[in-house]
Amino acid sequence: MDYVITTERIINMRDYSITRKKNQWYHAKVIDSYGSVFDNYFEHAHEANDWIYYIWENEKPPLTEEERMDLLANAIWGCTKLDEELGLLKGNKDNLD
Repeated sequence: MDYVITTERIINMRDYSITRKKNQWYHAKVIDSYGSVFDNYFEHAHEANDWIYYIWENEKPPLTEEERMDLLANAIWGCTKLDEELGLLKGNKDNLD
């Protein structure tokens, strides 16, 4: 009988920075628990701070490869349907000038 021993480590990757150069807006950069990096610019420091908390409160795990491919396939299908409705597809005899 084979035994598999695994260990699970939970690493909290949360981090942030708010920087500002003279005469420029505040640059906020934040990393969520899943390692996703976001950055944005704000006129006021409190807006940058609020945005960081917003990111952390609404974080979701990254999409799997299958989920990303499904989203892409649906987007392509939607664009194709729109092109059909607008008569923009090549070979469409109604689109000839």
